[in-house]
Amino acid sequence: MSTTAMPKPAAQIDALTGKSTAVALDKGFTDALTSLGLTPGIVGGATLDNGSVSFPITGGQVKYYTPGTVNPYVQGDIKHNGSGLSLAAGATTVELTNFDIDPGTSVLYGDVSVNGAPAASHALLFNLDGSTLQPLQNGPDSTAILQGTRVLVSADAAALLNKTFNTDAVKAGLLVGIATITLNTK
Repeated sequence: MSTTAMPKPAAQIDALTGKSTAVALDKGFTDALTSLGLTPGIVGGATLDNGSVSFPITGGQVKYYTPGTVNPYVQGDIKHNGSGLSLAAGATTVELTNFDIDPGTSVLYGDVSVNGAPAASHALLFNLDGSTLQPLQNGPDSTAILQGTRVLVSADAAALLNKTFNTDAVKAGLLVGIATITLNTK
């Protein structure tokens, strides 16, 4: 019996120590929020600037393999504790926080609260489509940049938002935007 050795990662960070995941919000997503009367906001250390929302990375680890040598070629866990996104309409505010990206399974989990009360913990919030991911780039100040993943509303998140805001307009697969993950390499 022959066994094939796992290739060595092209890049590996065993303990992520900062930088961010930013999502350039898609016009279709922001138009959908407007049509539903939802106002987006930020929670904790997140920022919203020029149509892009950014969440600080607080921990995790990641391996990047040369595309084509391993599937999936980006693996790990990228944590964003203490920040998130809010959606408000009238007296109702939903907060999506503590994002946890699993690039190997192409999903993003997080916690959900409605008007401050927990509604879901470690729920599947967004699906990630890495088919548009660009090759790993070296950035300034000892950073690595992964750019191009499409962020899509999950079926679970669509159902929860529709129930909370009494609508059926939030559809699974709605494009939220394009992600850029910037990681410290030192």
